[in-house]
Amino acid sequence: MFVLVCDKLASMSTDTEIAESTGLAKRLGFWHLWAIGVGSVVGDGIFLLLGDGIATAGPAAILAYVLAGMFMLFIALAVSDLAVGLPSAGAMWIWGRELLGDYAGFISGLSYAVGWIIAGGSVGLALGRITQFFVPDLGVPAAVWGILFVTIFALIQLGGVFLSSRLQLGLVLVLVGIVLIFGVSAILNGNFSRERFSPFFATGTGSVWTAMAFGMYAYMGPLTLTTGGDEAKNVEDIPRALVVSCLTFLFIYTVAMIGMVGLMGYEEFSALESPFTTTAEMVWGSNAALIINFAAWIAAFTSLFMGTMYSAPRMLYKMGEMKVLPDIFGQVYEETRVPLFSTVFVWACSVILLLVAQYELLDYAQLSLLLTFAWLVTWAIAIVAAVKYRREHPRHVANQNWKQPLFPLFPVLGMIGVAVILYGTFSGAVTSFGLGIVFLIVISVIYYFYGSRRMDNADIPTVLDSEQEPRPDD
Repeated sequence: MFVLVCDKLASMSTDTEIAESTGLAKRLGFWHLWAIGVGSVVGDGIFLLLGDGIATAGPAAILAYVLAGMFMLFIALAVSDLAVGLPSAGAMWIWGRELLGDYAGFISGLSYAVGWIIAGGSVGLALGRITQFFVPDLGVPAAVWGILFVTIFALIQLGGVFLSSRLQLGLVLVLVGIVLIFGVSAILNGNFSRERFSPFFATGTGSVWTAMAFGMYAYMGPLTLTTGGDEAKNVEDIPRALVVSCLTFLFIYTVAMIGMVGLMGYEEFSALESPFTTTAEMVWGSNAALIINFAAWIAAFTSLFMGTMYSAPRMLYKMGEMKVLPDIFGQVYEETRVPLFSTVFVWACSVILLLVAQYELLDYAQLSLLLTFAWLVTWAIAIVAAVKYRREHPRHVANQNWKQPLFPLFPVLGMIGVAVILYGTFSGAVTSFGLGIVFLIVISVIYYFYGSRRMDNADIPTVLDSEQEPRPDD
């Protein structure tokens, strides 16, 4: 498929089927953006990471996850001005370039896209394994199921953002409903006991920080919706959707964790392969495994569908449009106004990584930690850019109807959140941290020997250095 599509791309005329830099279709409303944010966070990991956190910190894991969710909210608020002032499919790439220079933008944008591409392999394989639960007699390998669904997702994306955003919204509503019903049902269940919350700091206060690392990893992803900047009907919906999506997953995760701890002592969680399913069986009986696996399937679907197969292509599209990547990345299919080559490229990378994960050709755990490292770099650059935007471009900021409250409180808290994730994730994984440094060196070399030269030749001006004013409803 990849070769056939590339051949077709090469043969198409830019004035017929492919339009270069004609822009994307503005079809995303508030709830579509919200669904991208929630669906990118509530992935398949929720059904394992909640149990890991409880096994680590006992009942205090609830506090750890609340703090982790709040830090993610702080990061979202810290960059919210940029989401309105510089709305773009390139999001972090544009913010870094406009405020901190081409190099910072390139590092930020490519790190973000690579993170979602890495997730495409792991989440795709998880989706395949969950599918095996429903059709075990077919004997189809998990990677084959994963490749099938990734291909379907790519084709749906090529059908246009109107279709994909509405599909995402419907599935996210179902997913949120299942998790919320489970949490409330668990709390109201006759086996729920307040005594299981005592002692609250059962494994010591220090374990809260360790559990926070699990929580921050579980909550990664809401900034994905900022890549809808070129497709949002009203860009002021972007920061609102950021805030509401963060509050949504924070609420449903917290309710679910309270229900899980109240049903079963924290000591039992470390020995369970699927703690979410075990506690659900106490609430829903024999049908629990079916319901939870269905929810996990939807969670993997929504994360892969609008994370890997929507957001990463948008980032690569914008970087191609602005000449830091090959021109073909910056082309859109005129019929549906969707990045065609970028979508096919991400699809091909996801297929390769699915096979890598299935046959353990590389240590995918290391790649997953590289995802975390890459996004931490992206967030840190975005927060610094947001501070510079507020301080050095007050006129531009003044024209926005949305303004980040209590500035500079949230950038400070957001940077603390980045530091907490960095320490919690890599304090015991020095090799993985070193892999992240190597990754930065590699993409820096790509920038200096390729990207910077292309941008110099293209001579693309920055928005903030021009007379162009921001358009809140554009």
